[in-house]
Amino acid sequence: MDSRIKLDSFEFHKGNIGGIWEALRTYEKGSPEDSLTWENITIPHCYNSFDSVDPDIPYYQGPTWYRKKIKINNPYKNGNTFIFFEGAGQIIDIYLDKKHIHKHIGGYDEWKLDINPYLIEGKHNYNLIIKCDNSRNLNTIPSDLSDFTIYGGIYRNIYLIYEPELFLKNLYLTPKYFENNKSGELQIKGELNKPPQNCKLKISIKDKNEQQIKELNLLVNKKTFKLILNFDKVDSWSPDIPTLYSCEIKANNSTFSDTFGFRSFLFEKKGAFYLNGERLLLKGTHRHEDHAGMGAAQSIKSITKEMNLMKEMGANFIRLGHYQQSREVLNLCDKLGILVWEEIPWCRGGLGNSDYKDMGKRMLNNMINQHYNHPSIIIWGLGNENDWPGDFEKFDKEEIKQYMKELNNLSHKLDNNRKTAIRRCDFCKDIVDVYSPSIWAGWYRGHYKEYKDATIKHINTVNHFLHVEWGADSHMNRFSENPYSELNNLKTGRGTDERSNEAA
Repeated sequence: MDSRIKLDSFEFHKGNIGGIWEALRTYEKGSPEDSLTWENITIPHCYNSFDSVDPDIPYYQGPTWYRKKIKINNPYKNGNTFIFFEGAGQIIDIYLDKKHIHKHIGGYDEWKLDINPYLIEGKHNYNLIIKCDNSRNLNTIPSDLSDFTIYGGIYRNIYLIYEPELFLKNLYLTPKYFENNKSGELQIKGELNKPPQNCKLKISIKDKNEQQIKELNLLVNKKTFKLILNFDKVDSWSPDIPTLYSCEIKANNSTFSDTFGFRSFLFEKKGAFYLNGERLLLKGTHRHEDHAGMGAAQSIKSITKEMNLMKEMGANFIRLGHYQQSREVLNLCDKLGILVWEEIPWCRGGLGNSDYKDMGKRMLNNMINQHYNHPSIIIWGLGNENDWPGDFEKFDKEEIKQYMKELNNLSHKLDNNRKTAIRRCDFCKDIVDVYSPSIWAGWYRGHYKEYKDATIKHINTVNHFLHVEWGADSHMNRFSENPYSELNNLKTGRGTDERSNEAA
């Protein structure tokens, strides 16, 4: 039996219900006991796919409900049963029959729910009820002051997963590329779900042609294991030739595999960016996870088309704004050769209470652990426009700086092989490895010719400068500067960021 079963068809109700019993008492259409309206939908599903772009009404932010009958039939003796979410927004409550079994806060990370403790021996049929809620909440991330839609729904895939009694829980691959002699090193760290007894791991490394280049057996008696493999000659990963290797580990009846790439990179102090020892000009764009008529529930076909268009236009770099995105996006960045800045959605509003801070750290932890093996990622983003107040009566720069330091330390503790960055928060620019200021000359105000001076000014204030947001408004019928006399009337010297000097 397939150990991964996609759950793609649900019934959906928009709005609240009186209690969990209202979702359970009957599934019969037209029954007098079920006065609620349920519609058949397919996952991925976003309930803001149309109203989020309707200019006449605010998009719906509130509770919705999904329900489905599932059959549990784990083929493994003493096996483990999970429900796996690739992403759903924004606060999720899970019920199995009448029992509330889990609450997940955060709309962008993956999570795997162990339902074994809630299964009844001999019972196979259950009602899975899922509440998704994207109501406004000042003490959750992201802020509603952010300039992107905070979507709701099960907008990425959801699976029922069966695992054997012993299985590989996590796998972290840390490759190193030595450009001088084009050799490589691979550190493999793994975690089993529980301590084994004389468990033999079979480890296989394959090249880009899926030819096995290393194979070894490892006997483990602990929950975690670590080893380092050396390679005399490897092909590097780059935007021009994104060479991917694979690592497969078998533990009893469990198989875990992932891809990786050998590459090195360097942000030169007060200088350029280097990949595999050679200077590389980063040319890129941004991406939000949404699309017309889909909202955040983008299909793989839609995501693939979008990423291929970016590659075709010459992009070798992308900033995933402003949250952890689908595994499909990162897989395509690996395959196409697009370097990545991925960030958590701490964006505008200020800094909330202890739950808020814990949520930010949890989001960072999950993003790094879940996307650790992608060679495309070179930067973990810790925030965006965190100098923008509004959600809380108190706006304390020192408190924000202290929290930014905590995030920066956490990022390097989890992954010291990549850089940290933020976009536009000048009083925190010295905390992170790479800084991107706000320069929007000619867009919000000012003249686009102010870009050069503003850029040079910012370059001189940090060790590692990377400008990732820019633009200059224009007129579709203007093809040269000289005929457009109105350029001379634009006021300059008022700053080049999103807000006026008074607001900043």
